[in-house]
Amino acid sequence: MPPRMPIPAPGEMSGDGGVRRQFASEPTTLQFPVEQAVAPRPAAKSSAASAEVALGPTGRPMPVLPDPRPLTEHGGARVISMCNQKGGVGKTTTTINLGAALAEFGRKVLLVDFDPQGSLSVGLGLNPHEMDSTVYNLLMDRQTTIDDVVVPSGVPGMDLLPSNIDLSAAEVQLVHEVAREQTLQRVLAPAIERYDVILIDCQPSLGLLTVNALTASDGVIIPLECEYFALRGVALLKQTIDKVQERLNPNLEVDGVLGTMYDGRTLHGREVLERLVQAWGDSVFHTVIRRTVKFSDSTVAGEPITSYASSSSGAEAYRQLAKEVALRCPDV
Repeated sequence: MPPRMPIPAPGEMSGDGGVRRQFASEPTTLQFPVEQAVAPRPAAKSSAASAEVALGPTGRPMPVLPDPRPLTEHGGARVISMCNQKGGVGKTTTTINLGAALAEFGRKVLLVDFDPQGSLSVGLGLNPHEMDSTVYNLLMDRQTTIDDVVVPSGVPGMDLLPSNIDLSAAEVQLVHEVAREQTLQRVLAPAIERYDVILIDCQPSLGLLTVNALTASDGVIIPLECEYFALRGVALLKQTIDKVQERLNPNLEVDGVLGTMYDGRTLHGREVLERLVQAWGDSVFHTVIRRTVKFSDSTVAGEPITSYASSSSGAEAYRQLAKEVALRCPDV
């Protein structure tokens, strides 16, 4: 180690606090230990590397999702059913907001309210009791066309086939029809060439209306509340989907399982989501819809969360879901 500079004794200091002149003529170059001068700094982790290993709520690496490709023409719609026989899991909320998010990306979207409760219609600001024609008339009256029933949703690029309690009678009346399971598929056929995506909001049951929706669909999205009872009921739904695939619609696919009403602060919510990934694997969407009061507020306002609270976490989640659906389904 090189010799250190001599430290002046207190008596050698001048009155003004400086070193006496005898030190002024001496070299003043400071010398440091070699190891201190050349010691390398620890390398900082790049943001790209840390982003690659970032895990999403499902415990899997969260992918970077590109925006859906722009469309130069419309038509050849993919029909997707929102299906779960358990009520209150987010089927209607997902139908409205996924449709609105896809419309933001330039898709022409048709929403089909296939629930006699008419929640989808109410969620878009319509009064079910003031409708002259609904999807019930489309199913049961051969003189009624889609143009007679479809109404604007208030969202640019998105239309609606409304419903009300009259639809509950269709399930009884269709029993006596020939090819009753294909009735919805027949009446939706003219809309295939007008729209890019058709989303069907199913009722919370596995009855004839739901079978009609699955028969008319290319894919099915299963919204699932991150709660134990909702998880138990998915096995029965999978059996119904398998039967429809085998007997009525061999082209039907499960586009994905969507975790909804997720609260990552609770151990129960995290465990249910973990179980869901274990059971369904990559069928589970990376996107997870978290609980937020903005969903209830937007329903009362009669508009999607993408326009009611455009910058909210809920709106961003459904935009991300739209990207993921478009990535999984090239025809969207």
